[in-house]
Amino acid sequence: MSNLSVGTDLVSVQRIRNILNSEHGLQFKKRVYSTTERAYCDSKAVPAIHYAGRFAGKEAIRKAWMSRSGMPQVPAFNRIEILVDESGAPHVSPIPGQPQNLKSVISISHTEEHAIATAIIFL
Repeated sequence: MSNLSVGTDLVSVQRIRNILNSEHGLQFKKRVYSTTERAYCDSKAVPAIHYAGRFAGKEAIRKAWMSRSGMPQVPAFNRIEILVDESGAPHVSPIPGQPQNLKSVISISHTEEHAIATAIIFL
């Protein structure tokens, strides 16, 4: 089991909504989310829920990454890209600079108030 690492994060949707609606909202989006992620979240009826889910996902990936000894530096938020497949399930795009054999899986869930994500990375 030493080749497996798990990270989880819980985010307040209202916290993300407040940031998005602030004078720094656009700067926050550009610093944390890819163009594709922003387009996906902005296409939803309640974008803040989806931004919060992706934020939780990125934190979960970073936490799983940090718990691995010998790994390269933890990737910045904007280097972690969470997309959706044809069925709508989230997946993590390959992270630049990660070892070739490193795999990531992620699960994201949300309500109107909270978003939670769990990420697993393994070699």
